[in-house]
Amino acid sequence: MDSKVIGEKIAEARKEKNMSQAQLAQQIFISPQAVGKWERGESMPDITTFDRLAEILGVDLNYFSENAPSVTAEIPHARESTSQPVPVMENATNSNDRQVLINLTAADLQESDFAGVVLHKGKFKASSLRGADFSNADLTGSLFDATDACEANFNGANLTECKFSATELTGASFDKSVLVRMILNMSGQGAKFVDASLVDVKLVKTDLRKTVFQNCTFTGVDFSYCDLRGIDFNGQTFDGVRFDKSALNDVSFRGAKA
Repeated sequence: MDSKVIGEKIAEARKEKNMSQAQLAQQIFISPQAVGKWERGESMPDITTFDRLAEILGVDLNYFSENAPSVTAEIPHARESTSQPVPVMENATNSNDRQVLINLTAADLQESDFAGVVLHKGKFKASSLRGADFSNADLTGSLFDATDACEANFNGANLTECKFSATELTGASFDKSVLVRMILNMSGQGAKFVDASLVDVKLVKTDLRKTVFQNCTFTGVDFSYCDLRGIDFNGQTFDGVRFDKSALNDVSFRGAKA
């Protein structure tokens, strides 16, 4: 995501609404100086502030993506429905026709707070997400590509149809996460899955030797070219699971249910 492009889009939409930087800042509860920094491309709003900006400026969240049409194409359509504000992220799950599309490429988002947000088909490419909080977020269809997500919190998150490609997940937690039709190609060791449900998940070319699985359910999961040596699957549930060309030395399945 190019901060200068985002800044220009914020400024253009603000001016189209005949709003000063101070007036915009007042509605977001930040300083006018912070708005000025956004518009000059010196910094960017966080993900929850993007949503508030879209509501105030009368644009769709997609407007902030680099390839979106200019404000002249977006604002007239938004004006037609000014009586019905754009819903915020936390309530977006009630709408079947609204998907949040955010491209966060090469962004520094360490320890960012995404807890509880709805972010459909988001794109995190070469981003730093170390320590970020995605707990209870709906991340359906999102892509994490070559991303540093060490110690990130995905507890309770909906990760349906997400793809993690060569993503660093050392110390990341997935307690009670929903993992459906996912593709996991992760690097690093020590991710923790507790009380998680994995359905039709593909784990590809992944070193899982220090990954922790506790009280998980595996349905239609495919471990392909994975290193599972020494993993403890004791007492966990397996249905239609495949281990294709994966290392299973010293793996324990005591009390596992099939």
